[in-house]
Amino acid sequence: MTIRFQTLRAAAATALLASSALALGAPQVPQDPALRASQPERGQIASPVVVPLDQATLAALPREAVRQALPESVLHCEGVSLLSLLRASGAMPPGRLPLAHLARYVVADARDGQRVLFALAELDPETGGRKVFVVDRCDGRALSEKDGPLRLLVPGDARPARALRQLEALTVVVAP
Repeated sequence: MTIRFQTLRAAAATALLASSALALGAPQVPQDPALRASQPERGQIASPVVVPLDQATLAALPREAVRQALPESVLHCEGVSLLSLLRASGAMPPGRLPLAHLARYVVADARDGQRVLFALAELDPETGGRKVFVVDRCDGRALSEKDGPLRLLVPGDARPARALRQLEALTVVVAP
C-alpha cells in the first residue's frame, strides 16, 4: 500500500510540475513523426503462411524424444520441434527473430475443430524459448486414429491444454 501511495504521489507531483511549466509559457518540443514506432508494411512479411505437415518434410528434420504429462497418463513420444519445422518451411526466419516478426503467431488446427496458438516470440530461443513438438509416434507406435496422425505436445505448459490431438494444419499469421 505504501509503495502504491508513493507512486501516486510521484505521478501527481510530475503532472503538477508539467502543468506549471505549460502555464509559465515554457517552450514545447515538437514531436518528430520519424521517431514514432510504426508497424511494418504488410507486403514485407508473408501472411498467412501454410506450414507443410507431409511425411517428407517431417522426415528431413531431426527427431527428438518428448515426455508430456497429461492428467490421465504420461506420454513418451518422438517427433520434430515446431521451431525447426517453421524454420525449415521458411515460415520463421533463421537466427535471431527480427522485431517485425514479433507480431506473428502460429495457429494449429485439429481435425475435431480445436485450435491453439503460439506467438513466434514465444517459440524463439532468445525470447521465449518455449519447446513445442509435432509428434507422430508415442510408446514406440504410430499414433492412433483418435490421437493422430500428428499431435502437438508442449511439455513446459503448466496445464496441457495445448497438447492438441489430430493436428492437421499449421498456419503462421501476422496479427491484425
